[in-house]
Amino acid sequence: MKLISIPANPVPEGAVLAMLKTPDGITLRTARWAPPPGRKGTVCLFQGRTEFIEKYYETVRDLRDRGFAVATFDWRGQGLSDRLLADPHKGHIQNFSRYDIDLDAFMHEIVLPDCPPPYFALAHSTGSAVLMRAAARGARWFDRMVFTAPLIRLARVPVMGFAGGVVRTLRMIGMGSSYAPGGSATPIGLKPFVGNILTSDPVRYARTAAVLEAEPEVGIGGPTVAWVDSAFRVMSEFAQPGYAEQIRQAILIVAAGRDKITSTSAIETFSPRLRAGSHLIIAGAQHEIMMEQDGYRQQFWAAFDAFVPGTPLYK
Repeated sequence: MKLISIPANPVPEGAVLAMLKTPDGITLRTARWAPPPGRKGTVCLFQGRTEFIEKYYETVRDLRDRGFAVATFDWRGQGLSDRLLADPHKGHIQNFSRYDIDLDAFMHEIVLPDCPPPYFALAHSTGSAVLMRAAARGARWFDRMVFTAPLIRLARVPVMGFAGGVVRTLRMIGMGSSYAPGGSATPIGLKPFVGNILTSDPVRYARTAAVLEAEPEVGIGGPTVAWVDSAFRVMSEFAQPGYAEQIRQAILIVAAGRDKITSTSAIETFSPRLRAGSHLIIAGAQHEIMMEQDGYRQQFWAAFDAFVPGTPLYK
C-alpha cells in the first residue's frame, strides 16, 4: 500500500492512505487530505479510465489551495486497486454497475465518516459517467457536481452504430476479456507526445509518463471488449428520452473544444436538458482539461470557482 512520489510529482503533504474492501470483495486504494485550518468542505475527485491517484496531485493541491479537503480513489481494475483479470494490463469491467459499488463503498466508508461536509464531486470522463448515473438514481451526497469531458458519447462514434454491434457480437462469442479491436498492453500515457489526443501540454504529459515509468503497476493498456460494450450500454442510457430531464442534481459540465475522445457535440445537446445543469466549452482544449496548458486550466478553475459554493476568491 503506497502513494508513488517522484521529484517531478511529489505527494501532497498530509496524505492519509487507506485500502477499502468493497461488498463484493474488491480492494480499492484510497487517499484523502484534510482541509486547511479553519476551512471545511470536501471535494471528491473521480478519475477517468486508465487514470490513478498520482496523476491528480496537482489538482489536489489546487483544491486544497481553495480551502477544501480532498478524497479520491482508484476505480477497480486500474491504478493500484485490484485488477480484474490475470493480465493486469487490460482495462476491464463486466458492467458499469460494478463502478457503482466502488462509489457507494467509497462514500460510506471513507468520505461520510472521515471527511468534513459539505461534499462536492469533481469527475473526469468515465468517472463523470459513473457520477451521472448516481445522480439519475437519486443519490444526493453532493451539493454540486462538476464534470470534465464526460463520457456521454464517444467522439465520432454513434452509440448504436457499427462499433457497438461489433463489440456486442465479440462479447457474445466469448471474447469479453480480450482487448477491444486496436487495443494493446501499452498505457496511453507512454505513447509519444506528438499526435496524442489527451493534452497539448508537454510538461504535464511527461509528468504522467514519468510516474508510469517509475511504477509501471499503476498503468493499464487498452480496454477489453466487455469494457467497451459496457460503456456503449451506458451511453445508450444517456441517449434515452427523458434521461437528462430526470436529474435534479446541480451539475456543471466543462467540455473540451478539441476533444477527440468524448463528444463535445453530445455534451452540448445533453447539458441543456438537465434540470439544474449548465455547461462551458473551453475552445482549443483537448480531452484532459485538468492536465492541459495553464490558459485552459485557468478557464476551468474560473468556472469551478464560480459554481462551487465556499470557494474563496482565489489570487
